[in-house]
Amino acid sequence: MAVADSRRSKEAPKPVLLAGGNPQIPKADGDAPVQDYISAMPGWKREVGRRLDALITRTLPEVRKAVRWNSPFYGIEGKGWFLGFHCLTKYIKVTFWRGTSLCPPPPVESKHPAVRYLHIYEHNGFDEAQFLEWVRQAGELPGEPLF
Repeated sequence: MAVADSRRSKEAPKPVLLAGGNPQIPKADGDAPVQDYISAMPGWKREVGRRLDALITRTLPEVRKAVRWNSPFYGIEGKGWFLGFHCLTKYIKVTFWRGTSLCPPPPVESKHPAVRYLHIYEHNGFDEAQFLEWVRQAGELPGEPLF
C-alpha cells in the first residue's frame, strides 16, 4: 500500500462567492490574481470575464493588473487605474474611472462625476468594437490612483 506524500500540494479552496456571485479574491498585484478572479466568476460571467481581459490585454499589452476590493483592476504604470469590473446578480458592471472623458461615454451614469459604467447582461452581450475603443482612449488618459 502506497503511503500518501504529505508534501503533495493540496488543492486551493474555491473562492467564496459574495453577494451577486462576485468572487472573493485576496488583494494582490499581477495577472495571476486577476485570472483567479475570472476563473471563479459564476456561469456565463466567466466567459465574459475572459473576453474582457483578453480584449484589454490585446488593446494595451503593457496593461498593469491587480485585484482590489474583490474586483480586477486595469491600469498603466505611472498613470493609474482606468477600468475595473465586478459581478452583480444579473450583470457584470464595467467601471471606467474617467468614463465621462471617453467619446462617446459609456452608457450608464454614476453618482461620481467622472465615472461611467457598461453593464453586460447574459443575453445582450456588448459591442466589442466600442469596448476596444473605450479601452484605447482610457489607456491614454490619466488614471485614478485608487490604492
